[in-house]
Amino acid sequence: MLTVLIDYESGNLHSAEKAFQRMAREVDGGEVIVSARPEDVARADRIVLPGDGAFPACRAALAGAGQGSVLEALTEAVEVRGRPFLGICVGMQLMARIGHEYSETPGLGWIDGEVTRIAPAAPAPGQAALKVPHMGWNDLVIDRPHPVLGGIETGQHAYFVHSYHMSVADPAQLIAHVDYGQPVTAIVGHGTMIGTQFHPEKSQATGLRMIANFLTWAP
Repeated sequence: MLTVLIDYESGNLHSAEKAFQRMAREVDGGEVIVSARPEDVARADRIVLPGDGAFPACRAALAGAGQGSVLEALTEAVEVRGRPFLGICVGMQLMARIGHEYSETPGLGWIDGEVTRIAPAAPAPGQAALKVPHMGWNDLVIDRPHPVLGGIETGQHAYFVHSYHMSVADPAQLIAHVDYGQPVTAIVGHGTMIGTQFHPEKSQATGLRMIANFLTWAP
C-alpha cells in the first residue's frame, strides 16, 4: 500500500510527512512518500493533498505542477478509480466548486460548496470580537458518522489556521463543523473523498487518530 502526499509547492510538508509515516508504522499502513511526480500519484493507493496559502495561488500551483500532469493524475486516480483522498486546509478547500478569495476561482468541483471568508457574528455586549484568521484550537461538532472519524467524538479538539472556509450546499457532504461566531466547516466528505479544514498533523491525538483511520480506510 502506498500513500502519496502531493508536493505542489504550496506549504511545508515536513510535519505532515512525519505524522503520516508515524501512523503508517503503527497501523501497518504501508509506505508514505511526498512526491511531485505524476507517476507516483497515478500508482498511489491513497492520496493526500495538503495546502497552505491563498486559494487562487494553490489552485494555479496544482494546475501547473508537472506541466499539468499532476492534476491529470490526481483527477484520474480520485474521480475515475476511486482512490481514497484526503484534502487538508487549502487542499480541502480546493475540493469545492468555487473559491472567492481575492477573485472567483474554480475548484475541483468534488464537493458542492463555495469557499468564502469567515464572518463571525457581532459579539454580545462586553465580549471581544472574534478575530480572523481563525487560529488555534476549537471543538469539533460531528454532524454525521464517517469511517475516518472512528473513535473521534464531538468535543475533541483540532488545530485551525485559516480565514476562509467552505460553505457546503448539500448537508449530506458536511461531516463536522466548529463554532467560531458562526458555524465553520471543519470536515467535508463524499464517496471516497474527505477533507479537513484543520491540520490533523498538528491536532495531537485527535489528528493522529484520524490519520490512522484514513490509512486503513477501505471504502
